[in-house]
Amino acid sequence: MKRRDFNLATLRVATTAAVVSNASAWAQNAAAKPTSGPINLKEGKDYQKLERPLVSDAGTGKIEVIEFFWYSCPHCNAFEPTFANWAKTAPKDLVIRRIPVAFNDSFAPQQRLFFALEALNLLESLHVKVFTAVHVEKLALNTDASIQAWVEKQGVDKTKFAEAYKSFGMTSKLRRAVQLQNEFKVEGVPSLGIAGRFYTDGSLAGSMERALQVAEGLLAQVRLGK
Repeated sequence: MKRRDFNLATLRVATTAAVVSNASAWAQNAAAKPTSGPINLKEGKDYQKLERPLVSDAGTGKIEVIEFFWYSCPHCNAFEPTFANWAKTAPKDLVIRRIPVAFNDSFAPQQRLFFALEALNLLESLHVKVFTAVHVEKLALNTDASIQAWVEKQGVDKTKFAEAYKSFGMTSKLRRAVQLQNEFKVEGVPSLGIAGRFYTDGSLAGSMERALQVAEGLLAQVRLGK
């Protein structure tokens, strides 16, 4: 889903046919089958190169891959199983992160939800369930109250969650997430930031599955010192 599709009108109907129509190309990309074999990568066509490489927190000998996403994005929901499977079999030198985007302030509650679940070590059990709640059960989960109520129904301690959700450190996490999406010049979600140097998404690569192949090609170049 492209950044330009996010405005106050579409946010109110983010999971309706209007938004799907505006971003039909992304829906097709998310469902496309990956191609096989090596691919030739072209800057500006398959990926964008950052003007200034970013300093990574991945650690010595590690390479960071970031998936930028939004829980209410139907294409992020469609891509999640593919990305999760890819992450499970990724080489040991990769550090894989998910970063929830905020194209405006209304995205903040879902950002807080993600980072609170992360702080409580609940992403493995509840990350996919958030997507299911939004896209299958049709729960908006876009306000503090609706998120708190949903989390309690999942059996999470409401006091601990509330503390994590409103913690002092949450502000810096939200700020850092927005900083990253701006530094990578994220144009839509789902999308990928690679090695602090490259950006790709479904529009550039042709599909999100191919975007993973583009990422693998770029990672191979990074390992060769290119």
